[in-house]
Amino acid sequence: MENLKNTALFNMKETIASDIFKDTTYPWEVLSKISDFILTLGATLSPDEYEKKGDNIWIAKSAKVAPTAFINGPAIIGKNAEIRHCAFIRGNAIVGEGAVVGNSTELKNVLLFNKVQVPHYNYVGDSILGFKAHMGAGSITSNVKSDKTLVTILCPDKKIETNLKKMGAILGDNVEVGCNSVLNPGTIIGPESNIYPLSMVRGYVPAKSVYKNKNEVVEKQ
Repeated sequence: MENLKNTALFNMKETIASDIFKDTTYPWEVLSKISDFILTLGATLSPDEYEKKGDNIWIAKSAKVAPTAFINGPAIIGKNAEIRHCAFIRGNAIVGEGAVVGNSTELKNVLLFNKVQVPHYNYVGDSILGFKAHMGAGSITSNVKSDKTLVTILCPDKKIETNLKKMGAILGDNVEVGCNSVLNPGTIIGPESNIYPLSMVRGYVPAKSVYKNKNEVVEKQ
């Protein structure tokens, strides 16, 4: 369980939302807090640096937002972030500084740390992506089980109950996800790990690993 803790997965200096992790131990405990946290944090943001638009949407003045992008509140778009053509932000989204949300990418109830990239045809829902995490084109998080039961996290030695109906994936810092991969509900990928393209990932992937398939997860050299 130590490897699943917030402190093992994320550099808290690389998010405007570090306070959301207070009084929590594991990342899935944060997901239900995102909406209320945005409202609290947004009210404290400097009007010199952020502009409030629409219904509880705060956008950094240094951010680039394409005119074709759609942003629903509550949401915070960080400094120097880039929201590209036809991005769809459905709400409850914190987009970190220097992050990229790209063409036809959809976000819903997410926390993206600084410099995260979800640049091409990604769906990210009920998920947290750590500093410099990158999802290749077409890779997505699946956030609801097909049988609609509560999400569990499969670890080598145990199964962890989250008591959540919706949970996508947790990506530690510097995780690379290959193109057209599917991260199944409750997936947690440790920092510095790489996921091969076209992968179907479920459960926990250790830090500094290369995931080739479910039977071949090797330590990075």
